[in-house]
Amino acid sequence: MTQDPQRPAGASLPAAARGGPISHAIFRVARLHRMLAGRLLRQVGLHPGQETLLMHLWEAGPQRQTDLMAVLGSDSATVTRTVQRLEQAGFVRRGPWPGDRRATLVESTPAGNALRARVEESWRELERITVADMGAAERDTALAALTRLEENLLAECPENRR
Repeated sequence: MTQDPQRPAGASLPAAARGGPISHAIFRVARLHRMLAGRLLRQVGLHPGQETLLMHLWEAGPQRQTDLMAVLGSDSATVTRTVQRLEQAGFVRRGPWPGDRRATLVESTPAGNALRARVEESWRELERITVADMGAAERDTALAALTRLEENLLAECPENRR
């Protein structure tokens, strides 16, 4: 079988995926990107997904847990697990939302705030590795294509619009 020059060596396309080569490429890239992000974040003491919750708290301040679900595009169980793990690690704290004791307030702790510089550095490193030797124009084209793909997918899944 001849290697397609548009795909890296070792990225063979299973016969069942031949109807969706772009979707298969996205799957492969996302898997590799998440693995690398996990490796970098483990050095900070986090798992993938935890940093995005913290980023939102750093940016927006204390939030209701239900609002975090919407911002992160995650279900209740996933956000609850993430918050619980971050709380156990001492990076966030939970309490009652002022004026509505049924709602849960989530806020970053001083220990969580102390991670910010290291998380930002991890993301810069992830970006550096991801774009490697791509020039500015190629990076712009890739970002535009990914944005368009996201818009296409959101049109089919509006419940995930953030």
